[in-house]
Amino acid sequence: MNERKLGLETRAIHAGRLDPRIEGAAVTPIFQCSVYEHTTEGADYHDVRYPRLSNLPNHAVLARRLAALEGAEDALVTASGMAAISTTLLQVLLEGGHLLIQDQLYGGTHAFVTHDFHGFGLSYDFISPDDPDSWKAKLRSNTRAVYVEAMTNPLLQVADHRAVVDFAREHGLVSIIDNTFATPVNFLPIAVGFDLSLHSCTKYLNGHTDLVAGAVIGSTELVRSIRHRLGHLGGCLDPHACFLLDRGMKTLVLRVRQQNANAQALAGCLAQHPAVERVNYPGLPQHPDHTRARELFSGFGGMLSFEPRHGLEAARRFLDRVEIPINGPSLGGVETLVTRPVTTSHANLTEDELRRLGISAALIRVSVGIESVNDLIPDFEAALA
Repeated sequence: MNERKLGLETRAIHAGRLDPRIEGAAVTPIFQCSVYEHTTEGADYHDVRYPRLSNLPNHAVLARRLAALEGAEDALVTASGMAAISTTLLQVLLEGGHLLIQDQLYGGTHAFVTHDFHGFGLSYDFISPDDPDSWKAKLRSNTRAVYVEAMTNPLLQVADHRAVVDFAREHGLVSIIDNTFATPVNFLPIAVGFDLSLHSCTKYLNGHTDLVAGAVIGSTELVRSIRHRLGHLGGCLDPHACFLLDRGMKTLVLRVRQQNANAQALAGCLAQHPAVERVNYPGLPQHPDHTRARELFSGFGGMLSFEPRHGLEAARRFLDRVEIPINGPSLGGVETLVTRPVTTSHANLTEDELRRLGISAALIRVSVGIESVNDLIPDFEAALA
């Protein structure tokens, strides 16, 4: 079976499966085992089959499927999205490396870079995603990588991703993108030229709010080096979590396309609501990056954020009144989630950092689920009334 010629829907279900099937089972079983026969003399340590080295059958199935979904050579699953991000950056930058990184980020990534880099002997500079001409001035002799997000958390900015790739190639940098918000359904970073695509699989790839996992996708050489680093740091994914992620990914395409449609409809409604000050969603024509998003993405995703017209108290009232969504952190599940990022995903940023990034205390982030939009919209309107 030539997986590269199969449609995305088919790859999400069948790519990477064990062949032959174990006892004919249609589903990959859970290999809940920590010891495997070792029959190869002189093998490399990282080729020894052991759970911490992320090379069990459950790991391998997921790695092959993730690589097939994004058109890459190889992939790796990790114990969390932050395990994928931190391990990748530590391996790519090595000792004394310097990183150029987008100025608006997921709070966990921002905290790792700003709080922990110094302890590892690493350095960084923030770059504006809309100003490629300014990036060169921040290059150093030890700059080794550039890092962006497909759509930023929580304001849904869309960087000039092709310019990022061109800049990285021109200056010999590893280009890294967090593709969590877009998913392989809406964006294929490897095809655009990124070296590495990262995911918090906790979110859309799993989609059912019942596990924590991460992924690194890219070339065989880069992924292998990151897998070796992960083996030393210990951020492997448990076989049962692998099983759940394997199951969740089979409905990825159907879920994300419904979330795309629901988010587009809800964003349009909120943009016209008199109680809403502004809506951040790249699918809206008034979004500053709408044209770029149309060129890059096949869908605008299931994430949006908005600010009520009357500030923090209005935001709190909305969160108290809305009935269908769950008020909680995380995103990408089948159920709609709402949160104020200043209290959850970006709680570790200072007031000055939040102000500089344009993240207000009243900002509400919405992860749109797959419920009927005919139920979601009236619920949001009633909560805003």
